[in-house]
Amino acid sequence: MSLDLFLKPKNRLWSGIAIATLITGGTSFHVVSQFSPKPAIQPAETAPTVTRIAALGRLEPGSEVIRLSAPISLDGDRISELFVKQGDRVQKGQVIAVLDSRDRLQDALLQAREQVQVAQAKLAQVRAGAKTGEIEAQQATIERLQADRQGEIAAQTAEINRWQSEVRTAQAEFDRFNSLYKQGAIAASNLDSKRLALDTAQSQLRQAQVKQNQTANSLEAQLSEARATLNRIAEVRPVDVQTVATEVNSAIAAVKRAETELEQAYIRAPMAGQILKIHTRAGEKISESGIADLAQNDQMVAVAEVYQSDIANVKVGQRATITGQAFAGELQGTVSEIGLQVNQQQVFSNQPGENLDRRVIDVKIRLNPVASRKVSSLTNLQVQTSILLN
Repeated sequence: MSLDLFLKPKNRLWSGIAIATLITGGTSFHVVSQFSPKPAIQPAETAPTVTRIAALGRLEPGSEVIRLSAPISLDGDRISELFVKQGDRVQKGQVIAVLDSRDRLQDALLQAREQVQVAQAKLAQVRAGAKTGEIEAQQATIERLQADRQGEIAAQTAEINRWQSEVRTAQAEFDRFNSLYKQGAIAASNLDSKRLALDTAQSQLRQAQVKQNQTANSLEAQLSEARATLNRIAEVRPVDVQTVATEVNSAIAAVKRAETELEQAYIRAPMAGQILKIHTRAGEKISESGIADLAQNDQMVAVAEVYQSDIANVKVGQRATITGQAFAGELQGTVSEIGLQVNQQQVFSNQPGENLDRRVIDVKIRLNPVASRKVSSLTNLQVQTSILLN
């Protein structure tokens, strides 16, 4: 039935028109789809080029700040005199303070020098030998002993001669009485008295001879001792010279030690620079902070704390600018040193939500002379640095 409808003349006309319309529409869609413009492809976004690195930092002298204090041996002493105030410029070796122990150490030095003079005088005396008066006195002693010996020997010789004469007389009397006794002319008692007189004379002679020998020996010993004393005081022995020379050297060493200790009572500037701060005043006991802070602030640097993620882009020689709230305008400088150690951040901006545990590396930016003079009195000032990458 459907087929009949399409076969009718009128229906075949409408059917042809419908088919032609479908074919024409399909072709038009295909052509439009082939030649219609395609949507444009959006290019990928590229990251902006980094031209500088910003970092917080602080101002410091080109050299480290030196804390002046007393030596360990005088630690805890008081300041007797203070010759500087904050902001003063000092030269290397300039005395900035005197400690209270100065007077005591000065007295010790004077005593040590006197000991040197005493030792040197003693050495000169030993080298010169005994004094002429001492030698002459000892020679006189020897002469006196010799005279005494001669006098004693002469007197005792006379005594011996007398007793020898007594012995001879007594011997003659005894011999004569002994002959008479044998002849029976005298009694035995008479002979005994003559024997006693002879024995007595002989005993006295022996005593006189012994006394003479003892006197001679004693005087000879005294003479020997006097001669030895004369030789000793007249002789300059090397060992005596060496002993006293050692005393001189020891005294000189004591002087040098006293000079060193006295010098420690004078606190001197180890370098030229400016006094940044006074910690101890005259009359005060030296505190744990020392006496004063000294720095060479004629050349200043900015220490920038650069994040470890940015440090690879920083090179020595790059230019940098520094700004801060305590001075107007920008300071110019050059990266002079890049640290070798990663540290925890020390300078903060105090902004809400700030990361307080960042790892940074210290980068020193050397300021030019004009900038250094401008901020020479602003040590430890917080600044903002900007390092130009080139």
